[in-house]
Amino acid sequence: MKVLVATEKPFAKTAVDGIRNIVEKAGMQLALLENYTEKAQLLQAVADADALIVRSDKVTREVVEAAKNLKIVVRAGSGYDNLDLEACTEKQVVAMNTPGQNANAVAELAIGMMIYMARNQFQPGTGTELRGKTLGVHAYGDIGRLVAGLATGLGMKVCVYHHRFKGSELQTDTITGVDSPEELYKVSDYLSLHVPARPQSIGSIGKSLLSLLPKGACIINTSRKEIMNEQELEEILAERTDLKYASDVAPNNQAILEEKFGSRVYATPKKMGAQTKEANVNAGFAAARQIVAFLKEGDRTFQLNK
Repeated sequence: MKVLVATEKPFAKTAVDGIRNIVEKAGMQLALLENYTEKAQLLQAVADADALIVRSDKVTREVVEAAKNLKIVVRAGSGYDNLDLEACTEKQVVAMNTPGQNANAVAELAIGMMIYMARNQFQPGTGTELRGKTLGVHAYGDIGRLVAGLATGLGMKVCVYHHRFKGSELQTDTITGVDSPEELYKVSDYLSLHVPARPQSIGSIGKSLLSLLPKGACIINTSRKEIMNEQELEEILAERTDLKYASDVAPNNQAILEEKFGSRVYATPKKMGAQTKEANVNAGFAAARQIVAFLKEGDRTFQLNK
């Protein structure tokens, strides 16, 4: 069995060494395609692979069809909008992600971005503190829970919303659960977005919700840029001169936002959420273990295309 690791942005050497150890210990062969620059390279490399590990690399229909022996593809990370699930299903390829492995890295980034924006991007002038402010967490999965815990430790009040649960089901001694996004946005001095990019969520965060935010609120987006309605974001920032927006990955209209709103907006130069040594290693190891468990035992625990 051949396991291909195909990464435009490679794993750390520690992660690759660990992946190799897991794969070869299971009696399988590991192949690497790192720093590739053309899709043709990926299509050639995947042609005889039985399993595929990727990071943010796009596994399109063309890739799936080129991989004649492919049985499983694992996205080393939680977001999986780079996988064509329909094509995988048609070709009977199991698609998985590694939920939770990058969660702490993203959660710490979200808190760091809140502090960065609260302190005026570390420019001269008087900033504010997070203590006593209300943090709204939109989507309360692995990352949202960690963000809430970190914020509680900083003395923030935390309010959460998740579409699958009633507010009362999320309620704890330190967490307030609400039943709708509207309730959440009305009270959030800081709004941390963890909404996955799905067809129903693309462009779902726009003026109708953002206009509800309290005066001086700051939106922190460490999920996907696609969940924002970028035109409406620009409009609400123009109407509400008190609002701020920070994103892990620049929106398509970032240049316009910076020109119009200056330090009220910020975007990381490149997606930074999972860019820690620990997350890199955790996700890579998890992907390798899931492949071995599937090929050896038929374990489909993290299958996405059921």
